[in-house]
Amino acid sequence: MGNVYDGIDERLSAWILRQPMFFVATAPLSADGHVNVSPKGPIGTFRVLGPREVAYVDYVGSGAETIAHLRENGRIVVMFCAFDGPPRILRLHGRGEVLEPGTIDFEEAGEPAAQRSIVRVEVDRVADSCGYNVPLMEVVGRRPHRELSVAKRMRTGGADAYAAYMAEHNAQSIDGLPGVEA
Repeated sequence: MGNVYDGIDERLSAWILRQPMFFVATAPLSADGHVNVSPKGPIGTFRVLGPREVAYVDYVGSGAETIAHLRENGRIVVMFCAFDGPPRILRLHGRGEVLEPGTIDFEEAGEPAAQRSIVRVEVDRVADSCGYNVPLMEVVGRRPHRELSVAKRMRTGGADAYAAYMAEHNAQSIDGLPGVEA
């Protein structure tokens, strides 16, 4: 049986920050639109700002679904799963907004050139569930691919490399909604 909490207290915040990653889900208003779920992390890119406010660094990626959906309707859910220790799934439902990189300090986030935005969420529901079907997993480490991609893109395209990439790949969602602004 799951629990619904009044907000994110110190105990829940500490549990959140021990998880290696999180997932974000959004959807457009259109019934024909595509629901999007994205893995996010590492956890150093996530902040609990208050009992009902969180934020995370949004890195440049191959799509812009989360940004497009948030700009259209703001609905978002952030989900954490316990991959070790006692089973648990925690969901933070709320309304999100897209902020400029650097709006909130993420000193451990790294790769500032690849930071597309900050997503801030006003949380209106904090709830957990059992997580009995989440497998036990061991974190081996971070994949080196993002850092290698950042280095290559900066070496070959310079300071404007990410702006050019986002203009080509992140200007709209797969459903044609406006994505990253130029």
